[in-house]
Amino acid sequence: MVDRLMKVNAYTTLELVDAVAKGHDFETESLAVVNATAKKKNPDCIKLQFELDNMTEEHLPAHMEELRLTPAQAREIAVDLEKHAKRVEKATESGKRAE
Repeated sequence: MVDRLMKVNAYTTLELVDAVAKGHDFETESLAVVNATAKKKNPDCIKLQFELDNMTEEHLPAHMEELRLTPAQAREIAVDLEKHAKRVEKATESGKRAE
């Protein structure tokens, strides 16, 4: 992405993940950057950021989403991600696709 809004470096959580942007009248697949971070000094929240690449469609101009989470919210997401990761691993190991 030429006009990236997020800074991507060695500390970025995930550099390229599959993503889908959906709207009422469109759906576009793309790659995305995902980052979880907090301020180095006096952090007041956890930031979960993501930005889709190559979003040249008129529906969706270049932009970045950012969630500002409390420590409890970040932990709740982490627990849910771990639960779903285990389900997907189990399904893919047994040759079944998770729903």
